[in-house]
Amino acid sequence: MYKFLLPFIFILSTCTDRAKFEVGQINTPKGEILIWLYGETPNHKESFIELANAGYWDSLTFNRVIPDFVAQGGCPDTPEGFDDPEYLLAPEFDEKLVHDYGAVGAGRDDNPGKLSARCQFYIVQNKKGVHRLDGDYTIFGKVIKGMDVVDAIVNSPRDSIDQPLTPITMDVNVIRMSAEELKAYAIAN
Repeated sequence: MYKFLLPFIFILSTCTDRAKFEVGQINTPKGEILIWLYGETPNHKESFIELANAGYWDSLTFNRVIPDFVAQGGCPDTPEGFDDPEYLLAPEFDEKLVHDYGAVGAGRDDNPGKLSARCQFYIVQNKKGVHRLDGDYTIFGKVIKGMDVVDAIVNSPRDSIDQPLTPITMDVNVIRMSAEELKAYAIAN
């Protein structure tokens, strides 16, 4: 069982059946991905929820897909980097939240403050994790359903800059799920 699931199961076991949790949902042509959003990174969680509810990503795609690394979506990398202060967040590093398979992190350029580009996120697809990124990029969630979808996304035919040849669109939402509904995902993982 993944290390992240222990607090997840504890939280769910202490909740009433009426409790509802906000879960990230990404619908793609290849299937649905569900993301548990960490309370340990409240600003990144709030930002993801805000942008999803605003439909920010719904006209965008997974623009960078690299097998045994990540599926990245949102605003594209640019030579200028990310310099719009409205879309930058201070890092929220937590040593317990690492780049394991299925971790969801905030993209960023090489800025010295390690500010996250809240318009971009990635999902770790390497089964061994990508721990060289720990402490440099904020992890704010974990895929609880749909890693088979992420695997299909990163294995899509792509060009020389790792952009899928056929755009992989995203419909990003926040759904509310009960503790009982979420327990099934904790057990399955």
